[in-house]
Amino acid sequence: MSGTDGETAAEGAKRGHAAADGDATRSAPAVSLRVDLAPGVRIGPGKVALLEAVGRTGSISAAGRALGMSYRRAWTLVDALNRSFDGPVVSATAGGPGGGGAEVTPLGRDLVDAYRDLERRTASLAAERMAAVSARLSADPPPGPGAAADED
Repeated sequence: MSGTDGETAAEGAKRGHAAADGDATRSAPAVSLRVDLAPGVRIGPGKVALLEAVGRTGSISAAGRALGMSYRRAWTLVDALNRSFDGPVVSATAGGPGGGGAEVTPLGRDLVDAYRDLERRTASLAAERMAAVSARLSADPPPGPGAAADED
């Protein structure tokens, strides 16, 4: 894990630096969005990815495995989200002979949709507002995440 929002190191690495050779291969600035909804209540790319994986797999355990996290970590993140709202974002049924399961609730889907919409809008705004300074990137910027101190 690289952050409290449940993001894995691999997910963080996907947001590496764009090519800096001044040609059309340079991509738009990457934006990683974390929203602090209240003190101690955060939603970011890791938790959203976990909710999406629960929706796809119907299982907290399978969702965690798909994202490279332990069941305990996945369950802890889901439980924290469930306790943070006035209703659950994931509804789980206990395991047993027929196995358990989990599904993202309407509140959980609203949370994911709101986050993804905000993420799209933020990326669009970043591309627009950062275009001029992005064009002035060094021809040889430091490689990938962690190469220079992140001071945001």
